[in-house]
Amino acid sequence: MLAVLKSERLLLAAFLAAVAGFVLEHRVLEMGQTASLVGAAALVAAIVLASMRVAHHAEVLAAKVGDPYGTMILTLSAVLVEVIILAIMMTGESSPTLVRDTIYSAVMLDINGILGLAALLGGLKHGEQPYNDNSARTYSVMILTAMGISMVVPEFVPASKWHFYSAFTIGAMIMLYTLFLRMQVGVHSYFFSYSYPREKSDGNAAADEPDEPVVPSIIILLLGVVVIGVLAEIMSGLLNSGLKGSGAPPAIAAIVVAAISASPEIMTAMRAALANRMQAVVNIALGASLSTVILTVPVMEAIALYTGQPFIMAMSPAQTVMVAITLIVAAINLNDGQTNAIEGMTHFVLFAAFVMLSIIGL
Repeated sequence: MLAVLKSERLLLAAFLAAVAGFVLEHRVLEMGQTASLVGAAALVAAIVLASMRVAHHAEVLAAKVGDPYGTMILTLSAVLVEVIILAIMMTGESSPTLVRDTIYSAVMLDINGILGLAALLGGLKHGEQPYNDNSARTYSVMILTAMGISMVVPEFVPASKWHFYSAFTIGAMIMLYTLFLRMQVGVHSYFFSYSYPREKSDGNAAADEPDEPVVPSIIILLLGVVVIGVLAEIMSGLLNSGLKGSGAPPAIAAIVVAAISASPEIMTAMRAALANRMQAVVNIALGASLSTVILTVPVMEAIALYTGQPFIMAMSPAQTVMVAITLIVAAINLNDGQTNAIEGMTHFVLFAAFVMLSIIGL
């Protein structure tokens, strides 16, 4: 038992933070905006700690089942964290664009941030890094279709008809993801894997795989998700109170949610890139983007239909342009089965542009 507690000290710290937040929430809110922001920042750090442990145990499960199932577990665990935080935040005082801005921020962070930085660092170390270009093309066209249906077309849907289109969006996302899953784990599973010539002779790759029992990992993963949910509920109240009337960019809460869900993926992707395993990076970055859009949208649209309160899902002009540029650049960069530092830099510059636009409120 002591060994388990020692190995899960990060999750234990997150649990203690949740207890402290539950006890002190009202007192912190009474202390004003600065105290609320400090408290929210502390809880965000606790959520990141918990999500890192969730990601670790997702990696344990992923190592047992192998690709493409392994990557699917990693991306789904991250999206689960994001959906839980979003659902909790939307029940309180939040921006009607929170869901849209979070999905947009997650796509920018995954494709331009994670993939860009990984390709840049990996390219500087290894030169050209190979991967299966079938996976990149499949992910890209799915992301374009899903974002187009759920976040571009709604701009042209009359307000009186939103619930009809919302129901259609739910059905479309379910159909897309059902077919994608069937392809990913079925006859086209080879699209999402790559055979590295030196994999068997590379002792480090095998040594890096987690060697832990599966059942405890499943239990701890579920407990971690519960802790994250509690932390997110308290953090939401503190963050809304701290940002109210502060003049902060309206998308700051969305960026926080996206960064929390992506934080474990960042480390996993960087390790894979530096180990010259770019296929894992492509699967993580593009797979997380696709899962964010195609899974978050139907859940949040279902909540909107249930409550009768629609969210603003149509992207702003600046967001639409950034997504279009990102997917065009990705289509050009990821069409030859090899990444390099130049391609990584192009995406990372786009990520820097996203950060700048967010700072100035676009």
